[in-house]
Amino acid sequence: MNITKGDVLELRRRLKKTECTFGNLCGCYVNSGKQVVVKFSEPFSELEEDEFYKYLEIAKKTLSGTLGSNLLELEFDRNEAAEERQKYLLLLKSSKLTNEELLDRLYEQVIEQYAYPGNYLILVYHDIYDVPSKATSGEEQEESEEIYEYILCAVCPVELAKPALGYREDENRIGARVRDWVVGLPDLGFVYPAFSNRGSDVNAVMYYVKTGKSSHPEFIENVLGCVSQRTAAEDKQAFESVVKNAFGEDEEQADAAFFKIQKTISGMVAEREEDESLPPVSLTAETLADLAAEAEVPESVREQIGKSYAHVFGEMPPAAHNVLDNKLVEEGTRRAHTAQLEQKVTALQQELAAQAAGRAEEDDAAPWKEDGAAAPIELRVPESKAERIHTGMVGGQKCLLIPLDEGESARINGKETLL
Repeated sequence: MNITKGDVLELRRRLKKTECTFGNLCGCYVNSGKQVVVKFSEPFSELEEDEFYKYLEIAKKTLSGTLGSNLLELEFDRNEAAEERQKYLLLLKSSKLTNEELLDRLYEQVIEQYAYPGNYLILVYHDIYDVPSKATSGEEQEESEEIYEYILCAVCPVELAKPALGYREDENRIGARVRDWVVGLPDLGFVYPAFSNRGSDVNAVMYYVKTGKSSHPEFIENVLGCVSQRTAAEDKQAFESVVKNAFGEDEEQADAAFFKIQKTISGMVAEREEDESLPPVSLTAETLADLAAEAEVPESVREQIGKSYAHVFGEMPPAAHNVLDNKLVEEGTRRAHTAQLEQKVTALQQELAAQAAGRAEEDDAAPWKEDGAAAPIELRVPESKAERIHTGMVGGQKCLLIPLDEGESARINGKETLL
């Protein structure tokens, strides 16, 4: 991956009223029947203020997300069709969106390949960024070394506003509000050429997908001519299916093994995050085989996991952090900790119960009171000491008097008595 977080942030920071340099803005509104309702083109700087900020928000969203997760760096495929699409995108960029025929070609390709059941809006922005050079200290200087010209495309769903009550001024009453068609934030979008290492990379596309949504591989391959990639959400789902399906109907064993593998991956990712200079962990087939063995997965199941993994991921293994399910690891760790505590409590309860039972047996064996009669006192002393024991009155109470010599001590009911 060549695009850095800094590259994305640098482009995104420019999308402000005072710094934005978008030239033309073009759009095509499509209904649920894949029919074009309206097309438009106008200079971005001439938009009304409310519209200016709304369109700016859409463009900014297309530059948001996490690299490698829902913000992907795509490479063009190595075939004639892909080369043709790359040339076309370069022409579209160079036209500054003034060539209606080139724009219509983009709209037609999106309409043909974008699988969406409702209405949507295709927006295309053109921009020229005079990239300022950076001093050795990292601060930007006024002089520039490169001109970065690019197009940004966003595909936004258009939905009816939710039904609600409102004030109907013409009737001077509260009634049902008219439901308008509202343009939402983009489902997907792309920037071409990619902005990489603070410069233009004509061999790559920066592709945005709304978090949790499909990556739309048909769009990537047939509109952009690039090699499709999965989002982090798709990687995670595919990885879980590969591991768990290998166990067949034994869901309990599958869940246990999957948790152990996830816990190990969590440790691997955490270790890399502590040192940002290290590249992300790539979850190769060999790495997964080691993880499965460590999780004590049966050999036959490990073989099945290996075959499925190779079929699903091929030569593009996912990054470990993409398949990591943090919630599963946290919940599983919490459950394991709770189970350990419960085991300790159970063991302690059993120990206390055993001690209580032992004391009860001692009590049953002891000559305690029976039928209200006073319990006799039994002493065990040397014969020489027994001869010196006698009774006497102490404070008006009859007592048994046991003389003690220097250094002697006594235990009563097994406890040392201070004398």
